[in-house]
Amino acid sequence: MGWFDNYKQKRCSIEEAVSVVKNNDRVYVSGNAATPFKLTEALARRKDELQNVEITHVLLLGDDPLSKPGMERHFRHNSLFVGPGDRAAVNEGRADYIPIFLYEIPNLFYSGQLPIDVAFLHLSPPDEHGFMSFGVECLASKAATETAKIVVAQVNDKMPRTLGDSFIHVSRVSKVVEISEELPQLESVPFTEIEKKIGSYVAGLVEDGSTLQLGIGGIPNAALKAMFDKKDLGIHTEMVSDGVIEAMEAGIITGAKKTLHPYKAVATFFFGSKNVYDFIDNNPIFETHPVNYTNQPFIVSQNEKMVAINSAIEVDLTGQVCSDSIGTRIYSGFGGQVDFIRGAAQSKGGKPIIALPSTTKNGKFSKIVPTLKVGAGVVTTRADVHYVVTECGIAYLHGKNLRQRAEALINIAHPDFRQMLEDEAKNRKLLSLR
Repeated sequence: MGWFDNYKQKRCSIEEAVSVVKNNDRVYVSGNAATPFKLTEALARRKDELQNVEITHVLLLGDDPLSKPGMERHFRHNSLFVGPGDRAAVNEGRADYIPIFLYEIPNLFYSGQLPIDVAFLHLSPPDEHGFMSFGVECLASKAATETAKIVVAQVNDKMPRTLGDSFIHVSRVSKVVEISEELPQLESVPFTEIEKKIGSYVAGLVEDGSTLQLGIGGIPNAALKAMFDKKDLGIHTEMVSDGVIEAMEAGIITGAKKTLHPYKAVATFFFGSKNVYDFIDNNPIFETHPVNYTNQPFIVSQNEKMVAINSAIEVDLTGQVCSDSIGTRIYSGFGGQVDFIRGAAQSKGGKPIIALPSTTKNGKFSKIVPTLKVGAGVVTTRADVHYVVTECGIAYLHGKNLRQRAEALINIAHPDFRQMLEDEAKNRKLLSLR
């Protein structure tokens, strides 16, 4: 039987597709812009039939029905990166969170530490050979697919076909549900004057021919905009959004000087406007790989002049970086920050950068702090930190002692908080009392 006949046999209703989930199963759900909303909604409608089903994922988008109050006897999240959908459930004790480096997630499945019973995926339609693409999120989906007992595919004709190590054959799928709906889009928000200043400082650290890893939000977008005088930049990152596409179209990003995958932009997921999804569709400039490749620090370090640009919730006076929690409240996850900070640090000519505003949005609190909040988690250790950038300047911490670190960080704190930080540093004996 050819692959197309096999595919047709596997097409079914959404109700039949989710019927494969049983009590006590562990279900992997693809996330980010590949969140399979139709499947999770249909599974939620089965709540009265199911108990103790574990849902594991990396950042689900949208208003997640499986983590609503009252669902915990039926479904319990075991989140590998917390997002808006499950944040309340995690902090109210109705869901769980696994702190883990992003590149290590696939091995949880391969090793059998987290065996997967059912994988819910959101895929592109099959090509002429019967291969469906993971599209806008490869990340850990390939590992989940290769280890799951049952694979359920939500196949969407609006899902772009991304190239690279990002395919699953029809023969590996148990059930297929066909849909046609636009993917979630990231709202474009103009960057602020503060983000513009931070971006300018970051851009000043970037040399022609550098390879970039960027996160999401105003700071990376502002930094890219400030790099429009640079030449032959490359991309090796976990996420691609609109700023990268704009820089490619402007000829700033060519990949010509990359020492790993020259002329290719390497990523593991995509989230942005429809323009992003249209641009990446069947585009050989992009290579989409699982996160255990894109984020593996040794792989990252093979890009010479690797520049990693990441943000934080707060940084203490010794350089400890908190980026997954606000005090004891879990906000997000480890993500790929440490993966790329360490990879860039080992790169020839590499630069690991933590970039953040000096204060909270309302200006009431400093984000350079004497000590992290009680219960706050250290994501990037002070030994890993090299550059910290705010709108007030650049602090270089690598190889510096605690006194030198405190002095450098106070100098890039907001002026309104520098005296307080200096007094606290003296109380801790980080600075001399004289």
